[in-house]
Amino acid sequence: MPPETPPWTVEVTRGPVVESEHRVALVVLEPDGTVGTSAGDVHAPVLARSAHKPAQAVACLEAGAERDDLLDDTELALAAGSHSGEPEHLAVAAGLLARFGLAADDLGCPPARPLGLAADHAWGTRDPERLAMNCSGKHAAMLAACVARGWDRAGYLAPDHPVQRHVRDALERLAGPVRAVTVDGCGAPAFATDLVAVARLGRALHRAAPGTAEHRVAAAMRRHPDLVAGTDRLDTVLMTLLPGSLSKVGAEGVLLAVLPDGAALALKVLDGGARAVGPVLLEVLGRRGLDHPEELRTLAAPHVRGGGHPIGAHRVRL
Repeated sequence: MPPETPPWTVEVTRGPVVESEHRVALVVLEPDGTVGTSAGDVHAPVLARSAHKPAQAVACLEAGAERDDLLDDTELALAAGSHSGEPEHLAVAAGLLARFGLAADDLGCPPARPLGLAADHAWGTRDPERLAMNCSGKHAAMLAACVARGWDRAGYLAPDHPVQRHVRDALERLAGPVRAVTVDGCGAPAFATDLVAVARLGRALHRAAPGTAEHRVAAAMRRHPDLVAGTDRLDTVLMTLLPGSLSKVGAEGVLLAVLPDGAALALKVLDGGARAVGPVLLEVLGRRGLDHPEELRTLAAPHVRGGGHPIGAHRVRL
């Protein structure tokens, strides 16, 4: 590992003034597994939150291996994602539950409104629902694994439940040691690793041999990027516009991305500011000579506006 360098800084400008700054720790693992770029303390414990979801999907698939029909590709993509609550997302989650004799009330995640802006607007005055929670695909997959194995569904969110032990084992195998365990926003265990481990997870997904659970999860995410996130969401746009990439954001400013050249990027915005994720991604892509369409740039680093007009920018200062 190269000597630690300072975190990168994302500046938010308004006119000539730097209005805000976000510090970002990151690591890029080259295709051969060596460390390329790193900044900040990449060995500090970090809660990758939903960026760990692909490993959770792998664990569910492996736990229910006795059932060939446990999860199809659309269900795997949803389980590995943080969906926007669009009609297609709800339909896939509901269909998975129904196939295993389950219903939305069996989900252990809290009721929520859709995460996506358009979906939330379309939701209107309806009460929050468990199915609309962005983690409902992951929870449905965990419940399906419980049914397949005959495990008690009532306590499936406890860290010592068999399905969560499978999750931890899969994460440690694909990424690295778990440093701490707490509770995620959806009620499932949240495992702390470090940024190098998060990048290793992406590399393991990308390099997985055909027929393995991790290969199936990566292929499902690439085939159905619309189910991993949703309309105008970074994960979906990145995987759609840059074939061969993988992307999974996590709450509080985390990103796991596998780039088209096979490098794996893991980053954490230290103050949790998600708006700093996109500019760092674009900086890494540019440094590697990877072209990115204007649609991705517009989403990842939008203009700061004043009076409805561009007045500033999000930019990386090294």
